[in-house]
Amino acid sequence: MLKISKLMPQGAGLAPVLIKRAATVELDWDIRQKSRFDATDSAGRQLGVFLPRGTVARGGDVLVAEDGALIRVVAAPQSVLRITHCSEHGTPYDLIRAAYHLGNRHVPIELKPDHLKIEPDHVLADMLRAMHLIVNTVNEAFEPENGAYATGGHTHAGHGHDHDDHDHDHSHEHAATPAATGHVHGPGCGHNH
Repeated sequence: MLKISKLMPQGAGLAPVLIKRAATVELDWDIRQKSRFDATDSAGRQLGVFLPRGTVARGGDVLVAEDGALIRVVAAPQSVLRITHCSEHGTPYDLIRAAYHLGNRHVPIELKPDHLKIEPDHVLADMLRAMHLIVNTVNEAFEPENGAYATGGHTHAGHGHDHDDHDHDHSHEHAATPAATGHVHGPGCGHNH
């Protein structure tokens, strides 16, 4: 087993050619937020990862083994809820409102200019639909924000993980809410939601 106790955020300081040639390990968010885990890299090597407590591995980070081997972390696609605004009944500002409400619930959230992503939760999905947002379950990489007080010294901004070429069900339904003024959302509202 190859032991790893060091992480280089985004491979900072390494020559791009070294990062490109490095073996990879594809990990979902549940694993990447743990400081101790076992995995298998793209070269078939067993990895024993023992990072300092509180360390979070992001897609693009580089793990350094005790023998000097480099392993690039890839954020694995996983089931997430992709949240977008409804152009017929709202504005992109609705995403800011949604982020505020999700943040109040301390939900890990990935922020993008045109959408949000959270882990699957039917209660939150219903709340978001009641806010006139479109919620779809998709299989994409998940890179939630670190949080204002997080340690680790790096962010993931600047590198995308969108996989828009997948065949996703983009249909949605808005839940009917008493707050809907003059317009009821849901089956039969006439908007092909």
